[in-house]
Amino acid sequence: MTIPQTVEDACHPERMAVLIYDMQVGIVRQLAEGERIVKSCLELRDAAHANGFRVFYTRHMSLPPAAAGISQLRTAMEWQHLDDPGQVRASFPQGSPQYQIVPELAPGPDDVVLDKITMSAFAGTPLDIALRDLGIGAFAVAGIAMEVGIEPTVRHATDLGYLPIMVTDACGAGHPEAAERSFAALAFAGGSRTTDTTALTALMNRR
Repeated sequence: MTIPQTVEDACHPERMAVLIYDMQVGIVRQLAEGERIVKSCLELRDAAHANGFRVFYTRHMSLPPAAAGISQLRTAMEWQHLDDPGQVRASFPQGSPQYQIVPELAPGPDDVVLDKITMSAFAGTPLDIALRDLGIGAFAVAGIAMEVGIEPTVRHATDLGYLPIMVTDACGAGHPEAAERSFAALAFAGGSRTTDTTALTALMNRR
């Protein structure tokens, strides 16, 4: 049995994919560091394309309030600071400008975009099935936001048996202190790895 232990062990097109998490117009513009994260994600995405690594995107969407259930409304009320569910608005309705992937990171013809209404990229999407069907057991994740969606994605992935690799300088955060807590908690729990854009693209480019 071969057990990848390091980022270098995992970094092969047959073993690792790249996951670009929620790099949407309406999310990127909320962060002062948004453009820097876009640039880092672009470097990763281009290195993946150049070296045969599969690329998956996630895109968060909001259900219309009339079709939203208890958990969706409760979450929306918390994020929108509302007490009345009747006042909830759809923040990322499908097809809206804010729902779109930022133009700089427009997916290529062989990339996969998965819509979700959850924080984990694996909940309610075909990501797990797609990766397993490819025989891929690891993925590098970058995008926004570390403390909201990337941490639950990484935790879910480790329970599913994947080796998630967080690209630290390509993972943006709305609350840096919360993001640091996320990184620390994941390091304590084990099962994931960290790297940065320069180191990972160098590994990808040497294959």
